[in-house]
Amino acid sequence: MVQKAKILLVDDRPENLLALEAILSALDQTLVRASSGEEALKALLTDDFAVILLDVQMPGMDGFETAAHIKRRERTRDIPIIFLTAINHGPHHTFRGYAAGAVDYISKPFDPWVLRAKVSVFVELYMKNCQLREQAALLRLQLENGQSGRTGAAAAQEPAGLLAELSARLAAVEEQAEALTKQLDESADAAAVATAAHLERKLTGLRRALDALEPGAGSGASPLPASS
Repeated sequence: MVQKAKILLVDDRPENLLALEAILSALDQTLVRASSGEEALKALLTDDFAVILLDVQMPGMDGFETAAHIKRRERTRDIPIIFLTAINHGPHHTFRGYAAGAVDYISKPFDPWVLRAKVSVFVELYMKNCQLREQAALLRLQLENGQSGRTGAAAAQEPAGLLAELSARLAAVEEQAEALTKQLDESADAAAVATAAHLERKLTGLRRALDALEPGAGSGASPLPASS
């Protein structure tokens, strides 16, 4: 069973949170509410999120300040943030949103179809990254198990079969990532395209590590890429 991605919805108005849930329910992911910046930061301490929808105008800690805290934390700094605001103060206000680390800035009332499409892109990228981390972790675990206490033909056969299986799994992820990149190129969403390019670089690193482990690749195998 594929685990659902979590989407953090941050707004001090319950009716706005309800509207967001109605719009995003069709994505069939886990929607998590937060009614303040402080509550959002607390949720981010324990859970991983694919994307954050963050209201700008909130009492106490506003959206800009909340985003600044999110970007300062190593655990959360790479989570995409989409700012939502009911007030349009012009280019300067929008620039402040991007400077705070937002990948997008949407004024209310927004088109539900557009918002859902933007969120779905980041959910899909998040799922691809999760698949990549799982493949890297499986490779490390299986290689460690395969190399401990085995000698002779059995020791040579098991890693070879494992590498073939992992290569096939990685190929499936690479194919999906390539299709997603083509789709994003057509939409011209710069933030999403950049995120997809980062994913492709990770996939390339993992493919090189697998290729280096193939028999006959030599003893100078590249280290496995980081799992983050």
